[in-house]
Amino acid sequence: MNIWITGSSSGMGEAGAYRFAQDGHNILLTALETEMDKLQAFRQQCLTLGAADAAVLPFDFSDNTHLDRLAQQAWEAFDGLDVVYLNAGISQRTTVLDTDPQMIRKIMEIDYFAPVLLAKQILPLMIERGGGQFAVTTSIAGYFGFPLRCTYSSAKHSLYGFFETLHAENYSQNIRVTLVCPGRVRTNISLYALDKGGVRHGKMDAGQANGLPVDKAANRICKAIYKKRREVLVGRKELLMVYIKRFFPGLCARLGRKIAPM
Repeated sequence: MNIWITGSSSGMGEAGAYRFAQDGHNILLTALETEMDKLQAFRQQCLTLGAADAAVLPFDFSDNTHLDRLAQQAWEAFDGLDVVYLNAGISQRTTVLDTDPQMIRKIMEIDYFAPVLLAKQILPLMIERGGGQFAVTTSIAGYFGFPLRCTYSSAKHSLYGFFETLHAENYSQNIRVTLVCPGRVRTNISLYALDKGGVRHGKMDAGQANGLPVDKAANRICKAIYKKRREVLVGRKELLMVYIKRFFPGLCARLGRKIAPM
């Protein structure tokens, strides 16, 4: 298979790339151009692990002016794509009052508009080729509002609406969608999260430090993609909140006010 992974310079994207590489697929890695050295090292690691081929395609999703060009380059890297794993994202650590409009727009550009507009570009190519699959990183914060995540949570909520619709409309044309819903996974997401004033949070929050190891998360994600599951929940006991929200929304709201947001 030809697999494109965005946000592949660390965390679940990197671990997922290695997991797919072990199964001999073609892997295309995308992250910031400032991380090219890391990407090239990860490309070599993919080849070492058994990837049939591996390539890098840097891009900054905070400026989505040339997404059409990016999609075309990605499609042509291996002459078509079977799986597009839209994993790039950024979080925040600010209250509603402390989240300025510029931060709202930046988070929405990276976490919502980038995956949505990329899917819009890739979808007709997949249909013409006979089908394909999108995997999209959402979050349990896409199920309920969470302190210090107002825009992040909004973007993740919105991804469900868009990609569930895409799936419903194109299912008969062999298009599949897997929504990857992490809880707390041991990644660097809190280090790069935006704090008040748009500066990096720069701290490993306890939730991430004590989260599910990223290699275990990648195994669950890749297995779900292979099985074309509609959704995969990835985490530990915090995933109970998804079911509490579904069956006891009032209780979920009360618990949400008490959860330590870090």
